[in-house]
Amino acid sequence: MSSPADSPTIEEISATLATHDVRHVGVTTADVLDETRRVIHERKADGLADGMQFTYRNPDRSTDPRRAVPGALSVIVAARSYLSPEDPEAPADGIHARVGRYAWVDQYEPLRVALREVAAQLTAEGHKAQVFADDNSIVDRAVAHRAGLGWFGKNANLLLPGAGSFFVLGCIVTTAEFAPAERVAPDGCGSCVRCIDDCPTGAIIAPGVIDGARCLSWILQKPGPIDPAFRVAVGDRIYGCDDCQDVCPISVRLGSRNTVEFEPGQDVQSHVDALELLDADDATIEARHGRWWIAGREMRWLRRNALVVVGNVAGPDDQRVRATLDRYRADPDPILAEHAHWATERIAVRHA
Repeated sequence: MSSPADSPTIEEISATLATHDVRHVGVTTADVLDETRRVIHERKADGLADGMQFTYRNPDRSTDPRRAVPGALSVIVAARSYLSPEDPEAPADGIHARVGRYAWVDQYEPLRVALREVAAQLTAEGHKAQVFADDNSIVDRAVAHRAGLGWFGKNANLLLPGAGSFFVLGCIVTTAEFAPAERVAPDGCGSCVRCIDDCPTGAIIAPGVIDGARCLSWILQKPGPIDPAFRVAVGDRIYGCDDCQDVCPISVRLGSRNTVEFEPGQDVQSHVDALELLDADDATIEARHGRWWIAGREMRWLRRNALVVVGNVAGPDDQRVRATLDRYRADPDPILAEHAHWATERIAVRHA
């Protein structure tokens, strides 16, 4: 077993990660995240999780890094930007539904690749080291906050000083021991409440507190019918919602300093043709969008979302829209049939 002195330094780890466009790195202890555990239990008890699982599933596990790696001493935390220098334009023709920016491409895999390289170095020195990114085992925002990477904004996202919130987070839980960060990122939000004021469903019910039942990102992922009260607010979104970040002055003003180019030939899914999706079979939809989290891997939920988009966007004279909605109103799936009825009525109301 190698001694801690044989391990790479945090400076060396940061240099390795930077070769993968990961430029924000911190370190903290593997101690229990006591405050985060308390908050998760409280919000579950208050019904704010709205059936959401993820790190809510088992708070005692997801707030204890040593449950993931027994004997762990440190957590190395990293953030990788998912802002691109130039956003792709929406296609001019057809009914194209918007996708949340973080889901345009697989933003987590490049981060995992970077972290795995560091984990392999630690393992080679005789330590245990396991990578977690977009994983229910660890509350990544909490360890990133404790590592000093950023502060919790009023929209509950982690905001990085001088950079904003358009980042995916990941970490390495390891038995190697590193000096934890002593810095705490100061709250940079001040009196700004833009994210609260501009949330289309009023999901931010207090600074840093999200009602899952009202959050469009969760509404578009969870199973079951979409609450009619929120269908108009869905607008042209089919997966994800960026509004609370898009209006954040810090993220908008400083995010452009932290961008990452798309890989050549990468399939960038910033928009989805809603009618094309509604015509596709399950296998085709999963082949195109299977990396998205879809409840129960049931493609019907993306169809449900697409029907709401059609209702909010389509014109009354589009024959293809009429044929699609006619077909879905007769669908044996009662949820899809009901959403098709709603979409038909919504188009009529919008153009009355």
